[in-house]
Parts: sequence; structure tokens; C-alpha cells
Amino acid sequence: MVEFGHLYEKQYAVALFNKVRFDIEGGGGPQPQLLHRKNPLENKSIFSGSLFQYLEENKKWRNRFLFVPDSYNINYYDSKAAHDRRLHPKGTINCAGYKVLTSMEQYMDLFSNSLPGIKAKVGSSPFLKCATQFPLILWHPYARHYYFCVVTENEQQKWLAVLQDCVRHANDGLSEENKVQTPAFTDAVRLYRQAKGHYGTWDMMCGVPSQILSNLVMEDALPELRELISPRLKGKLHERQRNWMLISNAVYSLVQGQCQAQYEAVLQKCEAACSSLEASIRTDMDQIITSKEHVTNKIREVVLPKAEKLLKVSIQPYISSILDALMEPTSRGFSEVRNVFFKELVDMSKNTLNEGTKETVAQHMEKISMLAFHPVKMQSCYEKMEPLSLEGLQQRFDVSSPSVFVQRAQILMREQMDHAVYTFEQILYQSLESQCTEDLCKSVQRCQDRVIKKFDYDSSTVRKRFFPVKEAAVQRRHNLYRDSIVLSNSDPSLHLLGENPSIDWAGEYVGTQEEVDGAEKDSECGGKDEGGAPQKRRRMKQVVSMIQEEGSPVLPESCMEVPRVNDIPEEEEEEEEDGDGKENSDGKGSADQNGSASPRASENPPDLSDVLKEEEAKSEEQGKEEVPQKVESAPKSASIVEEKGKGGDNMPMVEEHLRSDL
Repeated sequence: MVEFGHLYEKQYAVALFNKVRFDIEGGGGPQPQLLHRKNPLENKSIFSGSLFQYLEENKKWRNRFLFVPDSYNINYYDSKAAHDRRLHPKGTINCAGYKVLTSMEQYMDLFSNSLPGIKAKVGSSPFLKCATQFPLILWHPYARHYYFCVVTENEQQKWLAVLQDCVRHANDGLSEENKVQTPAFTDAVRLYRQAKGHYGTWDMMCGVPSQILSNLVMEDALPELRELISPRLKGKLHERQRNWMLISNAVYSLVQGQCQAQYEAVLQKCEAACSSLEASIRTDMDQIITSKEHVTNKIREVVLPKAEKLLKVSIQPYISSILDALMEPTSRGFSEVRNVFFKELVDMSKNTLNEGTKETVAQHMEKISMLAFHPVKMQSCYEKMEPLSLEGLQQRFDVSSPSVFVQRAQILMREQMDHAVYTFEQILYQSLESQCTEDLCKSVQRCQDRVIKKFDYDSSTVRKRFFPVKEAAVQRRHNLYRDSIVLSNSDPSLHLLGENPSIDWAGEYVGTQEEVDGAEKDSECGGKDEGGAPQKRRRMKQVVSMIQEEGSPVLPESCMEVPRVNDIPEEEEEEEEDGDGKENSDGKGSADQNGSASPRASENPPDLSDVLKEEEAKSEEQGKEEVPQKVESAPKSASIVEEKGKGGDNMPMVEEHLRSDL
């Protein structure tokens, strides 16, 4: 960390100079056409639901309620009731650096490699037995592993999409908005690794700076630690592997704490000197630029002949293959983003044509507004990048794996989808305010065409980020500069809308049609202000409706069943009741209001260990009887939305609409 600190201080000064120079001279790439939402997940949660978790303390499987807020950190609780009462979670998982595995075979392959020289015998049983056939395992090379499982394959796939989104978001921990700290940090890490002989990509450039630095330390320390401790581990194979994992996690936690403290100290030192350094840079800017160009020219004279020879022999012949390998899946991914967005708008246009009211449009916009953060709907886009293969290039250019490119492209896809959705809703909202109902369908169509054109331009611009060298981006059929048709300062009026907050479609239009229902809901919640007037409860809207009800004898598909309440806070009257009363009131309220609770569920739910035993003993019976019933109910989701809207259900409108696509 001392060595890294010296590198960081130097790179901080370089990054500050580059920022000041950019502020003075301007420049940069083409301006984006789509609007950018500043805080897309404000008052939103991503996901919540129940599944089984393996507890290493007592070596048993227990039911856990998982809640994913806008930070994408996974909080897990003993039950949904514990979450609703705002109790502290049993634990929190930051997914940076993790991989999501869906089979014990995948896990044991990675786990066995953690201790080289100690291999499992063929046919040997793993150290834990999964409670169902559908595991979900969070694996990390240094930190603790987490073991979950669900009942059905369909549920497993949907949980997989959510967990992968958590990993994707957590890995992207360095903000591009910070024009000094982020480039200073990444360049310091690159130079540190190059000093150690590592010139290629790095899979563990994941998370916030303290996590990345911890991975940097563990990359050097772990081999020595393994060599020191491995011979001293005793017991059976799985015991030695498990003990090694516990030791690695303990060391990683200690390293992370020290790295965070030392990084903050270095950063504070740099920021303290920032003002005086910036003043010096502004004063001596011309002299610094002149000196830099002079030194650059001197270096170029010495290096250029050798560099050009190396370029012609070892680089240029492979540029086309590199471009093809990257562009094929990348282009398919962005094309799928466009298709998913376009399909949602076409569906809205069709419904607007049939029911041409602003309330209908608002209901669909409530559904579309969080499309970019819906991991299940975006999964088809992300999957287009998975086939990326860099065979033949990995050794030549020291690319450890394509995961660096895959996750970066997926993050850019999500950003572009959100920009398109936000731009569309701002244009449409402005149009709804000024147009009559008769022109509603035409307005939607005009807004759609306008946004699609801007998306095509921006997606081409974004893909250039993979190819900083222009010569690499104009090869053969993948000419990004040809595809990027420049739009002349297209919409000056549009960019004025970029300062507007996200639109609450349910509150603007749908809510006005449901004032009576809203008053009834408020009276049920007991929410009144000091004057006795009903006061609307603010609910945290959830992007993905995949919550499982507690209290049913068999764990249902959490992706199919949605309870009546999915957010915080819990009602005051229920909070005042004791634990038994809380469980009974939750059970009754769930059956009365949601209407989807199992009729066989008793007021006092059975012990979860008994449930697990029943599930193992009767898995075939339940597979024939329970699952088809739930699957049949999925296509009826549209009618369910209408029934719940009339019945006064407390669920936010965004969940009502999103459920139909799950």
C-alpha cells in the first residue's frame, strides 16, 4: 500500500492536470442525443423474495427473506416479517468479485482449485448436500461463499438474473463522473501491476477502491499464504477445503479494513493539496504543455522505429479478428436492447389504440419506466454478450478472460436503455400536457420514432468506447464512424427537459382516477395527519415482483406469487402487536388481500426444517401437482391486474404491470 500510495499521488496530479486542461480547452467526443437520468432508482427497490440458505454454523438449510435495495447489496432476514418490522438484517452481501453458479459441479471445480495439490477423489461427495436440485451459489476467490437453493428451474433462472445483476452493478464501483479520482486510481493500479509484471486485463478490478486494493494485495499474498498454511491443514478433504475458505475470508476481511483506511488517508492527503496544485496548474498551463510536448517528441524519436515494427508484425494483422470477436456479440446486444425497448413501445401503442386515454398510457409508462433495471426483461440483452470468445487473442495480448469486456458492455446496455426510456417519458409527458386525447396514439408514435433515432446514434457512439484507436473501428463491415450519422445539434429544446425529475405516472394520471380507492387504502393503513385527513403512505416501488409468501407448506415459486405488501414501512397497528399476533395478522392479511395464498396454509406455519423434509420426500408429487397450477396462472396476469386495481390492493402500480412479464 505504501508503494501504491506513491503511484496514486503522482497519478492524482496527472488526472487533475488533464481535467483542468479539458475544462479550459473543451473538446471531447460527440454529444449524446438521449437524456441522462440523474437518480434513476430514487425511492425504488430492485427485488425481494424468499429462498433456502445453507447455514454453515449448524450445517442446516433455513428459509431466508432477501431484500435488494437500490444499492444492489443483498440484505437477508430470518423472515419477511423481520424485514417489515425494520429489524437489522442477519447479514449483507456485497457482490463485487462474485460469480453466480447454478450447479454443485461448477462450484466443486472452482472450490477444488483453491488448494492446488489437494484434489478430490473421483466420485467423492461434496461437503454439503443441496436441499433441492436447483442451487444458487455465490463464489468468490477470497471471500466467504453463500449457498442458496430454490424449488423449480423457472424460479432458479429468475433468481439467477437478479443475482447476476447485483454482481454486475457491484463490480462497476468506480464512478465515471469523478474526473480526477477515478482515472488516478485506475492508472495507479495499472502501473502497480505492470511493475509486478502483469500487463494484461485483470478480472478482479471489481467494486469500490478499497475492494480493488484488497484484491490487489490478495493477488500477491494468497500464494504465499497458501504455501504456508496448506501443509498444516488436517482432516478430510472437504474439511481442509472448508477451513482454507474460512482462513482466506478472515485474511481478506483484515486486508480490506487496512486497505480502506490507508486509501482514505492517501486520498485525504491529495485532496488537501488539490487547491494549491490546481492554482499552480492554471498558472503554468502553457509551460507544462510545452514541456510535455518536448519530452514526448524526444521519446518518440527513440521509440517510434521499434514501435512501428512491432505494430506491423504483432498488432495490425490481428486488429480485424479482434474487432470481429468484440463487435459481433456487442452489436447483437445493443440491437436486442433496441428490440426490447421497441417491443414495449409497440405494446403500449396497441393498447392506446384500443383504449385511448391518458390513464392507459400512464399505466404502461409506469411499467416501462424501470425497464433498464428489470434484470429478467434485460436478460435477453445481456445474454447476447455471453458468447464472446477471444480464443487465440488471450495469450497473445494477455487477456485473462472476456469477462472484463462482457460486463462493461452489459453496463453500457443498461445505461443506454435507461437513457432511451427517460428521454421517451419526458417527451411523451410534455406531449400529453399539450395534446388532446384524440391525438394520443399519434403522439406516442411520434415520440417513439424520435427516440429510436437518437438511440441508434448514441448506441453507435457508445460502442466506440471499446475501440479508442479510430483505425480499429473502421475495419471492414463494422465501421462505427460510418454508422454514426452525425445529428446537428439536434434538439436544443429536448436538453432543457434533462433537468426534470423522473415522472410519477401513477401519481400524475392513474391516481386521479383512483382517489376513492386511495382513501380506502389510507384508512386501512391508519395514516392520517394531525388534522385527521387521510394521508397517503409513501411506498418504495419495487422493480421486479418476485416475492414469495411465507407460511405455505411448500416453498412456492417466488417469481409467480406476489404478496399484498412489498415495501417499508409496516403498518403502525401491526408493529405494536407482539410476535405471535404479528404472524397471525400477516397470515390473515395475506390471504384476504392477495387472494393467492395457498388454501392449505395454516395460521401457524410449520417448521421450515419439516417443510424441507417434506419437499425432499415428495418432490415428484409436488412437481406434478403444484408447479403446473402456478404456471397456468401466469398468462392470466393481465386480468389479475384489473381485479387487483378494483379490489384496492396496496401493491404499487409498477409491480402490477411488471408481474405480467415474469
